[in-house]
Amino acid sequence: MDGRLQVFAGTSHPRLAAAIMQELETPLGRAIVGEYENGETKIKLDENVRGSDVFIIQSICTPYDHHLMELLLLIDALRRASAARITAVIPYYGYSKQEKKTTGREPISAKLVANLITTAGANRVLAIDLHAPAIEGFFDIPVDHLRATPLLAGHCRRLARDGAVIVSPDAGGVARAEEFRSRSGGSLGIVTKHEPTPDGISLEMVGDVSGKVAIVVDDMISTGTTLEQAVRILNERGASEIHVAATHAVFAADAVAKISLLPIKNIYVSDTVPHPTGPITPGLTTITVAPLLAEAIMRIHKDLSISALFT
Repeated sequence: MDGRLQVFAGTSHPRLAAAIMQELETPLGRAIVGEYENGETKIKLDENVRGSDVFIIQSICTPYDHHLMELLLLIDALRRASAARITAVIPYYGYSKQEKKTTGREPISAKLVANLITTAGANRVLAIDLHAPAIEGFFDIPVDHLRATPLLAGHCRRLARDGAVIVSPDAGGVARAEEFRSRSGGSLGIVTKHEPTPDGISLEMVGDVSGKVAIVVDDMISTGTTLEQAVRILNERGASEIHVAATHAVFAADAVAKISLLPIKNIYVSDTVPHPTGPITPGLTTITVAPLLAEAIMRIHKDLSISALFT
């Protein structure tokens, strides 16, 4: 790729975009990203991008549909302005929990979003901690899938050295928890769910947490229900302390209120999505992914290995 590097951003997460540009030591591309008076999304590039290697920073977060449309229109504008290559940098991939059909007559929304991004004209995608590995295969263009696990594990290494149990809150997150454990130390635990009973969901714990520090590892905190269930069983099994590490702090609905009532000592999250304004919960530590994304952008631009970031 011989074209010059240019980076644009939508309105989903201006703080993260600014932090990435500070790492890259270059200004953000000039563009109008707003709305017309009738409510439609307005996009206009204020720079020449012909022949450039262009990156668009945009988390698909609340309001999901609006931010997705901004991303699609930015891609289309860049394609029509003859950008040489367009990479969609999506720190948080919205609709990722809808990656399969759970009942009849449902869409596979994560696949549809992938189709839209590809059809709009993106040449590749850069994302962090997709909810399911299958989503990477939804794209017919290259996907660079970054992991925030090393960042989170680094902040919990001291806890794990003292014999912590790294806990996956469901069976689907075991691989993530195992990678976290391999980087931080400690042992592995799993919370499993069984079919609903007349009294609700039945939970069981694989692994011993009695008198030990437990670190719940997940890709996101959305409504907080899964976390609430995991913390409850860990508390019942006698964990001395409970900590949480999650990449995407979505905090949907009443998640903040729900989490604030749980016996959690510390919560470690990244800044892939903007957090709600005002106090969230005591013990919350936010770890920025800006250096990781900036390094990945530069490596893609220079055609260097991305996997080398995680060796």
